Amino acid sequence: MLILQNISYTHLNNNVLFKDINLIVNNHQKIALIGNNGTGKSTLFKIIASELKPSTGEKIIEKIPYYIPQIFGQYNHLTISQALKVDKKLSALKEILNGNVTEENYSLLDDDWSIEERCINALQHWNLVNLDFEQKIETLSGGQKMKVFLAGIMIHQPEFILLDEPSNHLDSVTRQLLYDFVLSTKSTLMIISHDKKLLQLLDTICELSKNGIKTYGGNYDFYEEQKVIENSALNLDIKNKEKALRKAKIKERETTERQQKLDSRGKGKQEKAGVAKIMMNTLRNNAENSSAKLKDVHSQKIDGISNDLRELRISQIDMDKMKFEFNHSVLHNGKILFTATDINYSYNTHLIWKNDLNFQIISGERIVLKGNNGSGKTTLVKLILGNLNPTKGNTFSSINSSIYIDQDYSLLNNNLTVYEQAQEYNTIPLQEHEIKIRLNRFLFNKNDWDKSCSTLSGGEKMRLLLCCLTITSKSPEIIILDEPTNNLDIQNVEILTQAILDYKGSLIVISHDESFLEKINIGKTIELLSN
Repeated sequence: MLILQNISYTHLNNNVLFKDINLIVNNHQKIALIGNNGTGKSTLFKIIASELKPSTGEKIIEKIPYYIPQIFGQYNHLTISQALKVDKKLSALKEILNGNVTEENYSLLDDDWSIEERCINALQHWNLVNLDFEQKIETLSGGQKMKVFLAGIMIHQPEFILLDEPSNHLDSVTRQLLYDFVLSTKSTLMIISHDKKLLQLLDTICELSKNGIKTYGGNYDFYEEQKVIENSALNLDIKNKEKALRKAKIKERETTERQQKLDSRGKGKQEKAGVAKIMMNTLRNNAENSSAKLKDVHSQKIDGISNDLRELRISQIDMDKMKFEFNHSVLHNGKILFTATDINYSYNTHLIWKNDLNFQIISGERIVLKGNNGSGKTTLVKLILGNLNPTKGNTFSSINSSIYIDQDYSLLNNNLTVYEQAQEYNTIPLQEHEIKIRLNRFLFNKNDWDKSCSTLSGGEKMRLLLCCLTITSKSPEIIILDEPTNNLDIQNVEILTQAILDYKGSLIVISHDESFLEKINIGKTIELLSN
């Protein structure tokens, strides 16, 4: 069991990430933790895993959780056995089998005679073969790193597991293994994910914001139904506040006009009655004070309603505004952009594809590149873009303009601010206020414009790139997205989906996110089989 009581976390710069987190996780419960990028989901996991201390509040936990983070760079210097925390046992077992029977080795092994067999079986279960336990983590691909840590679950059999975006980088076969595990395990699970298929397998959805956690007792379908109801209520609140604001402004105008008439009449009567000048000034000042008080009362009411309305509108995201605004007239449907004839590529004289590739890319097509981890999808992208030449076969390309958004968002310059980065793409050119309007559409308000690109989360970087593409005047003939939904929260996946639906050129996507692929209307698949 896990109990979080009034947990908060504040950054060193005194910015509050979240506060008043209260949550109870019962044994065998399976919980999804969702929320927008930057709300602190991974930080909360680190607090639960005791890698961070909360700024305030109390954590009560029965079992130390097995924690798989979203990013593995901190393990790159370790071997596979060290990262899995089995290196000492494996070393002790090897020493004992080689005749070095010591009390220290027996103590390190702790009667775990099946440790090596369990490790081998676990790695094989997750389709990891020909790996050496002494191999460094840095030599592995993103998918292989995730598989290694998933194998650790089978090795250690933990009762409480934290998984941060576990389906990232996994091919479709391994994703299915992950889904099967989530369904069958009796362990307590907490999972951060945007993978809707995975979220459907969990029995509770917890939504994190800076003000706390809201719990929805059901899977993701149930959560979406509740959000529709909440958004309908939000839209109704906005309409009611807009109506109240109009009425308040009308009331303020009518009251001001009525008071002015009364003051004018009173002044006329006083002059006819021959009231002394000093008394006239006193009465005039009293009337002005009375009018000022009335005006202040109405202004406060209007300001209060306006602030409420502003807060409500911040909660309402207009996806229709988040579209590419390219000039599509330069695109020619049916144009052959790329032809591959019996192509293959070799690393160290070894051809990477089992079968030579033959295909064409026609302007306007939407294509997904599929294949298991290590099947050469990124290599094929480099061949299409002309960054590599095939070892075998021939290619023809008439691509004049392309955009490749890789997993590291390397099109962004981390030395620039958000506004400066947007200005780099300003080829139209737009005026300063017009660029800021575009940034606002993609949820970058004035507090974000001076942020360094290096501080942005993955979701924020993707949003900024999409925004930059709306600022450039030229429509690329082809856009290539490499695992675009990795590290994106559900809101940012929806923003990405809505934006690219407006694009009329050719689209090539490397992705294992079936829900995303379905929504962006993929019509063609290039399947890669590695040798």
